Amino acid sequence: MVETFEVTIPKLTGDRPRKAYVYLPVGFDPDDRYPVMYMFDGQNLFSDEEATYGKSWGLADYLDFTETRLIVAAVECNTVGNGRLSEYSPVDFDDWHGEHIKGRGKVYMDWLVKEFKPYIDDNYPVLTDRENTAIGGSSMGGLMTLYALAAYGRYFSRGAALSPSLWINGGNFTGFLEKGRFAKNCVIYTDYGSREFSNHREQKRAFTEACRILIEKNVNLTARVVPGGTHCEASWEKQIPFFMNALGFYAEN
Repeated sequence: MVETFEVTIPKLTGDRPRKAYVYLPVGFDPDDRYPVMYMFDGQNLFSDEEATYGKSWGLADYLDFTETRLIVAAVECNTVGNGRLSEYSPVDFDDWHGEHIKGRGKVYMDWLVKEFKPYIDDNYPVLTDRENTAIGGSSMGGLMTLYALAAYGRYFSRGAALSPSLWINGGNFTGFLEKGRFAKNCVIYTDYGSREFSNHREQKRAFTEACRILIEKNVNLTARVVPGGTHCEASWEKQIPFFMNALGFYAEN
């Protein structure tokens, strides 16, 4: 079951509402307590009708079928202009058209941990501690997942960064990873599709460099090159079992 409601992020989009989604697992018991995973691009996770390109991850279908004990909380991205690129980047960069993008990822993450997470903590039966709180996303959301774990590790113990957009700033993104204070026993799953590397010239080097830094930071890392993987929801849907298992969210059946 997926519940929806509206939220605002005043420092980013004023009083313009955007949709929030909360997935509740099969057999949901409000008197029980569940781990929670926060995710980016909420509009693309559950419903083909709402997905940006007409195909979602089908995440609720997978979680229902496997009876995974997990609550997922996600928010629709900023759909105005380059708002998504700006909110989902921790650094300034020039996009593929040469337009300068102001990275406002810190503003977004401050809102998530100081306003959205407390709301979820207060209104849903989630385990609020770091050990039971994860984060995940794809593309720019994958980049933000790595940033969240590097800079907000006191809130998140694990995360899934699918096809992270490490090409930004010409692949010179590594500052926030190198300076990151990854909490003890941090678990990260990251991947990239074999057919994606040609999309951005710096991506292969950047992905390799990111993995090196994470290993040197003593992160418990699962890194994959997905055979035939592409940059789309249909490809990311196929990776759900891999990252759920890597993060310790095991199917009940």
